[in-house]
Amino acid sequence: MAKKIVGMLSSYQGISEQRDWLWKQTPEPFGIWKNVQVIASSPQSDFLLMYQFDFPSTKPKKSLTSLWQQIKQSRQPTKKEPDVSSLLRSVPQERIIYLLREPPLEEVLARNLANYEAAKHYCGYISGPDQYAPIPEYMPAIWYVNVSFRELNEMPIPEKTKNCSWITSGISRTQSHRQRLAFLKLLQDNHYDFDLYGRGLPDWASGYGNLNNKWCGMAPYYYNIAIENYAENDLYVSEKLWDSLLSWCLPIYYGGGAAEKLLPPGSYLKLPSLDEKGFAYLKEMTSNLDAWHQAKDAIAEARQIILHKLNLLAWLSNFVEKVS
Repeated sequence: MAKKIVGMLSSYQGISEQRDWLWKQTPEPFGIWKNVQVIASSPQSDFLLMYQFDFPSTKPKKSLTSLWQQIKQSRQPTKKEPDVSSLLRSVPQERIIYLLREPPLEEVLARNLANYEAAKHYCGYISGPDQYAPIPEYMPAIWYVNVSFRELNEMPIPEKTKNCSWITSGISRTQSHRQRLAFLKLLQDNHYDFDLYGRGLPDWASGYGNLNNKWCGMAPYYYNIAIENYAENDLYVSEKLWDSLLSWCLPIYYGGGAAEKLLPPGSYLKLPSLDEKGFAYLKEMTSNLDAWHQAKDAIAEARQIILHKLNLLAWLSNFVEKVS
């Protein structure tokens, strides 16, 4: 039976043109997972994934004081934008999937709500990691360690030579970003011993710079600090956790309650807060390797769940099977 082709549209810069988008997440070559083949740029598709796609009409409001007014307006009948329709590759509405990936931060909530409303004109399935989505659901897993599926699935534990790393960025446009940077400053001021990587970090951070492959900044380490942009609900969890576990690290994780519903107990450590209490916990847990050795079997189990169940390709395969 011929594989169903899944195309993709996204507002993330450049990825819609990547023919090999997600190909590293499949056990077979060319983006094939059972009954589907993901070809993001394919002009002819059986299904279409709109992945964090911002509709042209969804302009963010300046403040949340106007949010209720925008919601009321969005419920009024509106005309479809012809420029969006022309992008849909003649895929029928019931085979168009809208997955919003970004968390419901206060700064972008109005945009997210408007995107959900606009998606109802075009998409048969609309989901996001928040209670505002038509279908509130965890975001299927993608990851940024540039290692093939087969290697991740079959590899032994890589050689670990260093204690703890953190890959983050210097972005400060939201309160959550600023809180994370403040925690980084706390670690630096207290001379905590860890390796820092990432783009756009402030000069005072003294990091090692950006990485093309996150594997290089995780696989040689026992522990990895993973702090989400959003930790206020039980649905949002991102690649920060998947990358760490797939690299055989024990994540020291700050996020919402989604992880404990999706992963086995003991596969990560829950950072209690981004303050002195959190720093004390981090310092204690990484003072020796006992926690990593105790978690080794749980990490192995979590990796298989990420690869085979939470994987976006597995999700797409299941969706296609139900709809076809």
